[in-house]
Amino acid sequence: MSIFCIIPARGGSKGVPHKNIAPFLGQPLITHSIKYALESKLVDRVFVSTDDEQISNISISDGSEVIPRPADIAGDNATTESAIAHAIEWWQKHKLMPDIIVLLQATSPLRPKHSLDLALEKFQGGDFDSLLSISPTHRFFWKVDGHTAQAEYDFMNRPRRQDMTEADISYVENGSVYIFSLDHFKRTGNRLGGKIGYTIFPEEFSPEIDTPSDFTLLEEIAENLEN
Repeated sequence: MSIFCIIPARGGSKGVPHKNIAPFLGQPLITHSIKYALESKLVDRVFVSTDDEQISNISISDGSEVIPRPADIAGDNATTESAIAHAIEWWQKHKLMPDIIVLLQATSPLRPKHSLDLALEKFQGGDFDSLLSISPTHRFFWKVDGHTAQAEYDFMNRPRRQDMTEADISYVENGSVYIFSLDHFKRTGNRLGGKIGYTIFPEEFSPEIDTPSDFTLLEEIAENLEN
């Protein structure tokens, strides 16, 4: 089965100017996702979808192919799904069509080594329509309703972290990896849905980059992971 990877990377960013190519561990941020995809033994081709010439040049230099993204789906209100849909149209126009699509977000540069192929093997072996990476969190979640707060756990029997069981642990969508079949996306227009599988990344791999301070935080985490 043919497997393509797409990495959406707009040139604009409200929080951090040119965030997708801002320096992270001595390299442009997007480089980390491109290298992660290229290290896979199962991914056939890697594409960056971008409207930005500088991102395009860096991506090609890193070994990725580039899908030129139109300006009307590259603004602040553009969705990732619109970039996926455009990529599928572009592939079809160029007589390329994958069976499986991997979506990587450049703002999640920390991923366990070899985890993409493990996720792909799980996706293919489990007959899933889509799959995402999640991370455990030991935080206690609440919702607010007007002026009151409502716990999503039993605070009368608050478990200690070391005593938490599988049933006590919540999971967050860490934004690192999404896998879905072409047929599923064509049916639903969404990266997720149908029979959804998951791959678990450890908690330290869950932070994403949205602000300048996130760069510092994730670099410290990366250095600790390396050590």
